[in-house]
Amino acid sequence: MVLGYLRTEDMSSDLTLSCCSLDSVIRDQIHKYAGIFVSRKLSLTYDGISESVLTDEKWLGFVIGQILSNALKYTRTGGIHIYLKNSPVRNYVSNITPTTPITLVIEDTGIGIRAEDLPRIFEKGYTGVNGRESNRATGIGLYLCNKIMNRLGHRIYAVSEEGKGTKVFLEFSQENLTMY
Repeated sequence: MVLGYLRTEDMSSDLTLSCCSLDSVIRDQIHKYAGIFVSRKLSLTYDGISESVLTDEKWLGFVIGQILSNALKYTRTGGIHIYLKNSPVRNYVSNITPTTPITLVIEDTGIGIRAEDLPRIFEKGYTGVNGRESNRATGIGLYLCNKIMNRLGHRIYAVSEEGKGTKVFLEFSQENLTMY
């Protein structure tokens, strides 16, 4: 996590933008956490995604991995569902100027986030009540995800209900890419 934090300070020298298969990035991260799914008897619902986005594959993998890690950390029963929100049909390979962004959803059946904590989850160092009670949170992971997504010209946001789970939305837009 510390290395990820240090690398985000000057990402521009480490960015390689290309049209990436979302499915490939997601499957790599699922494979990374497969043992935890099995050992904790949590379900995973993922049917594959045929969309591609203009992004940096390594940094996007970091973000998806962090979201999966958090979902696994705070989900005791049930599981995780990965899917596209209102998926439009389009061809990104030949035309990388979409009118509506692709939105990936990573949803869990975990403990959820308190309403008063939700607006601050992407702040540097903020752990919220759940992080303090479990003593497993650093307050850096979601901060880095937000920072990375912003630098890539994408957006991250979450909705949650305490006791019912969390949905994290990764919105991919190919507009307003800013190099730092």
